[in-house]
Amino acid sequence: MPLRWLQRFFLLLILVMLCVPVLAVMGSWLQWDVVTADILQQMGSTVLPDYAWTTLRLCLMVALGTVVIGSASAAAVTLFEFPGRRVAEWALLLPLAMPAYVVAYAYTDFLQFSGPLQTGLRAVFGLEGRVFPEVRSLGGAAWVFTFSLYPYVYLLARTALGERATHLMEAARLLGAPMSRRIREVALPLARPAIAAGAALALMETLADFGVSSYFGIQTFSAGIYKAWLAMDNRIAAAQLATVLLVVVMVLLNLEHRAQKRMRFSSVRGARASAVEAQAAPLAGIRLAAVWVVCTVPVLLGFVLPVIFMLRPLAADWSVLPWTGFVAWSYNSVRLGLATALVAVAMALLLAFSARREAGRFTRAVVQLAGLGYAIPGAVIVVGLLLPVGWLQAVAPDTRVGYVMTATAFGLVWAYLVRFCAVALQSVQSGYARIPASFDDSARMLGTAGFGLMRRVHWPLLRRSTAAAALLVFVDVMKELPATLVLRPFNSDTLAVVAYQLARDERLGEAALPSLALVLVGLIPVILLSRTLRPGTRR
Repeated sequence: MPLRWLQRFFLLLILVMLCVPVLAVMGSWLQWDVVTADILQQMGSTVLPDYAWTTLRLCLMVALGTVVIGSASAAAVTLFEFPGRRVAEWALLLPLAMPAYVVAYAYTDFLQFSGPLQTGLRAVFGLEGRVFPEVRSLGGAAWVFTFSLYPYVYLLARTALGERATHLMEAARLLGAPMSRRIREVALPLARPAIAAGAALALMETLADFGVSSYFGIQTFSAGIYKAWLAMDNRIAAAQLATVLLVVVMVLLNLEHRAQKRMRFSSVRGARASAVEAQAAPLAGIRLAAVWVVCTVPVLLGFVLPVIFMLRPLAADWSVLPWTGFVAWSYNSVRLGLATALVAVAMALLLAFSARREAGRFTRAVVQLAGLGYAIPGAVIVVGLLLPVGWLQAVAPDTRVGYVMTATAFGLVWAYLVRFCAVALQSVQSGYARIPASFDDSARMLGTAGFGLMRRVHWPLLRRSTAAAALLVFVDVMKELPATLVLRPFNSDTLAVVAYQLARDERLGEAALPSLALVLVGLIPVILLSRTLRPGTRR
């Protein structure tokens, strides 16, 4: 009994930790007075319509781009056979390793007015003025997000098509349907839930972004939250903007969950459809060339060219690179990543074990709230953590809560846990799904129960899932920018923060070094993901 109460105490602690940011943001509306009403009126007549309209246009462009590119590339590698198909299957995942703000820095450095491309064209052809449109624009941001986030749609659509589409496509071919009709009436309806889920994930990442919108000077909700907090010094306005953003993200999350349910239903039925793999349709001629274009252009624009653009200043002049500070920035990033990964994995193991051992209402509620954390933008988490600090300091000026939250790594790790505990939990739960419940019954019959069951039975079978969870959290922490930018302790910059600051100061050549380091770290989970998907692909 004491052990069970201790377990519930830790679950309650996790619940409070994960709910504080959201409750604080929602609680900002309770501070309703004349000043707050005046602030809202001024925001409604000045910046709020611009934030809403800009964010809406950006989301529409990103949704259209990711759906078109992700679904087309998924259909190409799943339904057709062509030379280079095996390479395209994993190469199309490479943009997942590129943080969107890194892609923005790379394209800006190469395509801006003073960049090498426009300078070279003016010199060769005798042109004057701007040759290409301004990169730092709404269209440029949509371009960056589209080629950075289309793998979400590609990955889910490829899985959905691979599970069932080829069998039904083969049946439609035997019934005399041409290829265009098979794709339009068989493949696309089957992949529609997966495409919707991938688009929702891409839009959540777009709404949560701060680096691209701030660097390009685009007035989105995320940039507006930081502007209201840091530039206007108005925490209530920032909290209420964060509330609007949180509501939009929750709507997208609900859409993604519904699409995921439809995907699981379709997958189960597809598994019963046929046990024999259908062969992908071979291509030749102009159709082969078109498929190559569909599979190579996204990889070039989303990964290869940005990497080349960042390698150019490295090759040009190594002396300008900040090698001295690079070691300190890397150490800070690795230190925060390891600390967060260890705590997140411990929390995920406790949550998953509690849900398996005693799936009551309280346990299910905590697990569900922990699973929602990844959908909460970093801007919302920062505001939700700093608001209670301000309230406490107003009530008790001598308290050291503000110092602990902003001058130590505690507040930053807390924000990371709220954001990325869901990543660790999902990986651990997938490991638990592969452990039959009969193992638990057998262990109890042999006298092993409680945490002994976890230590002697579950843990040996969960080591790979736990290692994957720690790796994913570590990489996400390394790339996280919004929360780190505000909550980092003094003189403890990370690779993401330094890359953003150098790029903002127009020192794009120096920003290449930390940016490339983040790309190399991001390649690790992409490689593991491609190896995981390899056995299920059709050759």
